[in-house]
Amino acid sequence: MSFDRLAPLYPGMEYILAGSLMQRCRTLHLTECRTQQRALLVGEGTGRFLANLLKINPTIEITCVEQSQNMIDQIRARLARQSLDQSRVHFEITDFASWPIPATPFDLIATHFFLDCFSADILPEITAKLSVAAAPGAIWLLSDFQTPARGWQRCRAALIIAALYHFFRWTTAISAQELIPPDPWIQQSGFQLERRQFLSCGLLHTDVWKKVR
Repeated sequence: MSFDRLAPLYPGMEYILAGSLMQRCRTLHLTECRTQQRALLVGEGTGRFLANLLKINPTIEITCVEQSQNMIDQIRARLARQSLDQSRVHFEITDFASWPIPATPFDLIATHFFLDCFSADILPEITAKLSVAAAPGAIWLLSDFQTPARGWQRCRAALIIAALYHFFRWTTAISAQELIPPDPWIQQSGFQLERRQFLSCGLLHTDVWKKVR
C-alpha cells in the first residue's frame, strides 16, 4: 500500500469530492484534545488534523506514523505555511505494522480514514497494536466511512464506497476489498465507545473511544 502517487493530488481531490465534509469529521471532537501530552497519529495524510491539533494544544508532542514520504512532505509544507512549530512533531516514515512501539505510551490516538484501508485478516493486528501504544484512559479519535442499515441512504453509501474501493485499490494497492467495521476488534482491545456522530446521511462517522482496560 502506497499513497505516494496520490499525495500531490489528494488535497484537491478531497475538496472536489467531499468539500469540507471529511475535515469536519476529523475535527468534530478536537476539543477532546486540549490536555493530552503525547499523541500518535497514524495514516495522517496531508496533515489537516495535525495542524489543528498543534493549534488547540500548545504543549502536545506528536508522533506521526505515515508510510508515504510524499504525504509527509505535504504535512511539512502545510505546517510551514501556517507557521506552526514542527519541533513538536516526530515523523516515522514506515508501515504501521512494522513500526516499533515506543516505551512511553500515548494518551491520544488518532486514525482518520485509515482503518478502512485494511482487510478483516489485518484489522485485528492493527487495532491490537494501537491498544498497546495507548496509555490507560487514552482517547482514540476515529473517522471513517460506513454503510447505513437501510433505505436510500444505504444504497447511496454502498455505491459511493464501492467506487472508492475500486479507485484506491487501483491507485494505492490497499488490502481491503470492502468496508469492514472495526468496532469488535477495538472493543476487544480494551476501548469503549464514548461518542459517535454521523455525517452526510450516515455515509461517515466520527468517534471518541476511551481505553478502559
